[in-house]
Amino acid sequence: MTHVLIVEADRLLGNNIAAAFTLRGHSATFTPDAQAAINAADAKTPDVIILDLMLAGRSGIEFLYELRSYPDWQTLPVIVYSNLAPANLILECDISQLGIEQVFHKPTTKISDLVAEVERLAAKSKV
Repeated sequence: MTHVLIVEADRLLGNNIAAAFTLRGHSATFTPDAQAAINAADAKTPDVIILDLMLAGRSGIEFLYELRSYPDWQTLPVIVYSNLAPANLILECDISQLGIEQVFHKPTTKISDLVAEVERLAAKSKV
């Protein structure tokens, strides 16, 4: 079973993503902002993080910089799920430096695509 931390500003969407993972037999924690996500990761280290970049308070990029400052979390896989187009994200930050595994554009990605990517990453980490 994979534990997924979902950091999503939209509460309805965040709960729907968490429900999709639960239906597939994974555990999922949903948080609406960066500080709650740090607290949730501290309580139970996730196997994968799904991150919206447009959060209230601190942005998803600021969250990633903080996350990566902790030695235990430097290699956690992160999937970005954002309204920001992937081409724009590349201009905004260094994806490899922040450990982003994959970038999904919300308008063109189904929740089932997120689940499939997390399962792919989980299978890859067990090899």
